[in-house]
Amino acid sequence: MKALTYHGPHKVSVDNMPDPGLEAADDIILRVTATAICGSDLHLYHGKIPGTEHGDIFGHEFMGEVVEAGSEVKNVSKGDRVVIPFVIACGDCFFCRLQQYSACETTNSGKGAALNRKSITPPAALFGYGNLYGGIPGGQAEYVRVPKANTGPFKVPSHLPDEKVLFLSDILPTAWQAVKNAEVKQGSRVAIYGAGPVGLLSAACARLMGAEQIFMIDHNDYRLAFAEQRYGVVPINFDKNDDPAAWIIENTPGHRGVDAVIDAVGFEAKGSITETVLSTLKIEGSSGKVLRQAIAAVRRGGIVSVPGVYAGFIHGFMFGDAFDKGITFKMGQTHVHAYLPDLLALIDKGHLTPEEIVTHHLPLEEAARGYEIFEKRQEECRKVILVPGMQSEKATI
Repeated sequence: MKALTYHGPHKVSVDNMPDPGLEAADDIILRVTATAICGSDLHLYHGKIPGTEHGDIFGHEFMGEVVEAGSEVKNVSKGDRVVIPFVIACGDCFFCRLQQYSACETTNSGKGAALNRKSITPPAALFGYGNLYGGIPGGQAEYVRVPKANTGPFKVPSHLPDEKVLFLSDILPTAWQAVKNAEVKQGSRVAIYGAGPVGLLSAACARLMGAEQIFMIDHNDYRLAFAEQRYGVVPINFDKNDDPAAWIIENTPGHRGVDAVIDAVGFEAKGSITETVLSTLKIEGSSGKVLRQAIAAVRRGGIVSVPGVYAGFIHGFMFGDAFDKGITFKMGQTHVHAYLPDLLALIDKGHLTPEEIVTHHLPLEEAARGYEIFEKRQEECRKVILVPGMQSEKATI
């Protein structure tokens, strides 16, 4: 089969790889019909995630058709059309029973990213995310083995095209959890840092939940323009305004700040010169720029919700300010499985239209080009879908 594989920082290619086979009685083999490039994939692409090895197959946003099922698979059958959550959960451990699927304690043979692990179990395995998260090959491929198939694969109806339901695999539940964690309700004022796919869908979910005012901060004018037109956000380009939090405070009632901030950027945020040097020297794992902004922009007693990925130490994390303001932080990987039925219903009724953020459909064979376009924000790229079997002349922008 053909699959997108890693060969060092900024070096990926579509190679011929062995077809996957069943390894456990509750595995399925999926023929991939659509897969996407995620912002989290760029961390791997940049060589920032330890445990990523040459030949690793990337991709954790994918869907397709079941072509083979193990003897103990009961919930899906050959021929079923399914979306696959990026989190691999067993469905029966302590955390799965709490519907905290990303904390599943049985699927990850790796160590996870926590530095102070003591004897705690690692988080759930993730597709296509290196040995820290189980070393499970990802879905930017023609075929993929899906473990724990009685828990993960989620059936989707035939009348909804792939691009409408593909993002149930990751970024739509991630945005939904971020907005729920932010406790957005009718009349809320929210700031969203990052106008990438998760940031955009967070704006969509926040509007659906009744947000009155949404500030969106990014440095790509074309993404901000889309968000302003589609979701009615107040756009702030941080290349033109280097202190968005101050501007947000000035433009909220009583100069109190917003009720909640969503950090949809994560650890590769553009930070200070000091942070750039510390990261290069491996003294620091993440930029704290957005977190400092979030702490400043949120009102007293407000919430900072963090769907963006962080790792390691953070320079200048202003914990004293957070304490003084009585801020609540909510964060972590998404408990995808818990949200799928509700989100599918919202898509089916037209209340959420996640496909609207897609700008590029490319053949799987052009995945390396897709990474370059997405990383460099070329061609006003917002989101790339890769389609196995698509002919190049049918690629769309």
